[in-house]
Amino acid sequence: MRRTLVVSALSLALCVACAHKAPTPVAADASAATTSPAGTPALAAATSEDARINAWFERKYEEELQFSPIRATFLGRKDNYSKLDDMSREAAKQQLAWREAAVAEMKSTFDYDALGDSAKLSWDLFEYQLETALAADRFSDHHYPFEQMGGAQSFLPTFLINFHKVENESDYTAYVARLREVPRAFGQLMDQVKRSAELGIRPPRFAHEGVIEQAGKVVTGAPFTDGEDSALWADAQAKADGLVKAGKIDAARAQELKDAARAALVEAVQPAFNDVIAWYKADMPNALVNPSGVGTTHPDGAAYYAERLAASTTTDLTPEQVHQIGLDEVARIRGEMEALKDKVGFDGDLKAFFKFVDTDPQFKYPNTDAGRQAYIDDATKAIDTIKKQLPNYFGLLPKADLVVKRVEPFREVDGAAQHYYPSTPDGSRPGVYYAHLSDMSAMPKTTLEVIAYHEGLPGHHMQIAIAQELQGVPEFRKQAGFSAYSEGWGLYSEWLAREMPGSYTDPYSEYGRLTSEMWRAIRLVVDTGLHAKGWTQEQAVAFFSENSSIPLEAIEAEVRRYITWPGQATSYKIGMIKIQELRAKAEAELGEDFDIRGFHDAVLGGGALPLTLLERKIDQWIEDEKKA
Repeated sequence: MRRTLVVSALSLALCVACAHKAPTPVAADASAATTSPAGTPALAAATSEDARINAWFERKYEEELQFSPIRATFLGRKDNYSKLDDMSREAAKQQLAWREAAVAEMKSTFDYDALGDSAKLSWDLFEYQLETALAADRFSDHHYPFEQMGGAQSFLPTFLINFHKVENESDYTAYVARLREVPRAFGQLMDQVKRSAELGIRPPRFAHEGVIEQAGKVVTGAPFTDGEDSALWADAQAKADGLVKAGKIDAARAQELKDAARAALVEAVQPAFNDVIAWYKADMPNALVNPSGVGTTHPDGAAYYAERLAASTTTDLTPEQVHQIGLDEVARIRGEMEALKDKVGFDGDLKAFFKFVDTDPQFKYPNTDAGRQAYIDDATKAIDTIKKQLPNYFGLLPKADLVVKRVEPFREVDGAAQHYYPSTPDGSRPGVYYAHLSDMSAMPKTTLEVIAYHEGLPGHHMQIAIAQELQGVPEFRKQAGFSAYSEGWGLYSEWLAREMPGSYTDPYSEYGRLTSEMWRAIRLVVDTGLHAKGWTQEQAVAFFSENSSIPLEAIEAEVRRYITWPGQATSYKIGMIKIQELRAKAEAELGEDFDIRGFHDAVLGGGALPLTLLERKIDQWIEDEKKA
């Protein structure tokens, strides 16, 4: 999952059953192959125009990156390292105007018909990004900058602690400068919050409570209050001590830097967080306790949800169509669950089986530090098993490693969804699969494998790391994010892992996979139910509970997520279904010549794409394979 705030437009993150022909090595966009004979005028022209437009895309990417120091830091770069993004509405308008001008420049400078397939795909994607940005701009007041899942109050300290690397003294002074930037950034976000509130747009009461609790944790402990060091202060000291250990500064200078950080925390960070806390406390009486979705709680909410659904699925599916797909999938997966229940010899109906899996101690880790470490160890072991199988299913492999970590205490939420933070493009920083482990009853053993496969390998880490490391693909495509593609890949990866030796060997782990797929099918029903059909939070929880053995705490956290992130939850199943359809099509058309590694490289070898463009790309790959 990658959030909008993260990149100022931004979340992400394998035995062969039969003999396949060896795949063609892929070092760049798998759609870049051409069938024109080498040296022909058509190829020469395409190559020349491709080179020109690709160089232009790189220049435009660098221009766009300057809008977001935060995004640059996530990429392992130190552009504007002492700054945070401009979070104002005016800055958003400037970025949109820049994109409109860039697309106009592209159309006046280059000849689309002279481009090769890959460059045409880049053109269409660049234009698509403008279209979606324009559609989203209409609803700029409908978003929640602060909410319980990934709001600014938890994102910002996470970013500073985990992603602002301090390798020399100037990096540390930039760190302090960023602390000083917090009041400005939070002030701009709160301007948005207040403007939205005047329009009757605000998150539900549970989101208010989450913001207050999480923000309070950030400014609790030294130097803000008595007690143990706060997470930010502990990090500031550790960063300075690290410079001393590395021989970059002496102890006296380290103390000066720490004093500067302490002052910034007390004088800038604490007041900014307290202002947020105070506003959300004061606004609490206005927030709904049992909320519905944006279709009924926001002015023009139905249109806003339609935009969010289109952005999340990258399709033109209507809420009613998505709702029905969800109902059909729920029925299908229930049938598979019934079959597995009978296979393990459980005597009772499916609801009783759900309760058995949810409550039997054999499926739980101890709610202790030892139990939490056991979860991390077992997840790491599952990922290592998949890692050994990757070459049998992929030609492209990520350089960056993957690690499993517990979510930091100040942003940890009982039962909240696990998530992935990307590695750097050069592989110097590993990808991180983060797990919420504060309540181990919400982290059953049955779902450990499937979550690790989704967030780690062959899921988000595989997809996002490969995209970032691609050669010969414009940088904007490497860094593009489309939830239906990335989350669809994550869910497809859960299903793909079944083919790999050593995975889902316990029938209850396979049950865990089914519960995960059911979870995503339920999302189609519940998200559209909340936002298009007027369901309340209680109705959504009831439907979820009736069709899943996921613990109630996790269900409640999930439904609250859907309410504050309208549409996003639909992307998983819609994306998975499309990737499965494309694979089935390729298998049918290529027969014995179908190469699983080639297919996966075609899917991953050009960066994230809207599903419409992904389908075009795979269709081209199929045609190229037929001619090979």
